[in-house]
Amino acid sequence: MGVEGTLEYISDLLSSMKKKKKKQTQTVALKIRMDCEGCARKVKKVLSGVKGAKSVDVDLKQQKATVTGYVEPKKVLAAAQTTKKKVELWPYVPYTLVANPYVAQAYDKKAPPNHVRKVPDTANITETTVDDRYSNMFSDENPNACSIM
Repeated sequence: MGVEGTLEYISDLLSSMKKKKKKQTQTVALKIRMDCEGCARKVKKVLSGVKGAKSVDVDLKQQKATVTGYVEPKKVLAAAQTTKKKVELWPYVPYTLVANPYVAQAYDKKAPPNHVRKVPDTANITETTVDDRYSNMFSDENPNACSIM
């Protein structure tokens, strides 16, 4: 190995110490209960103070705050909770991304247009559909079906 191998080893060791793991830019969306422009300003001020936040957008109409930058969702959520307002991570997704958007848990009157509440895939569509007995009652394949139709 000799001197060259030792110098190479020390060089690699020092270069690996200089490399820091870079955080990736993230976008964190929060649903925050805001009543007026004053509330929106307060929320924006608090979220701008989060370490690593590059931009903060507050939408009063949708009750939504979006933080973009080198931030962690838990820290942003904790900072937003210091405003003493009702805060949660943004629960809505476009309805095209949900397998069964009309399941009882997914539908929310307060959701923005074309959005539904994000639900786990374990939710069944059978919770909202009509029982098979009633659909078979009026089926053309059933010989004992209702003849009114």
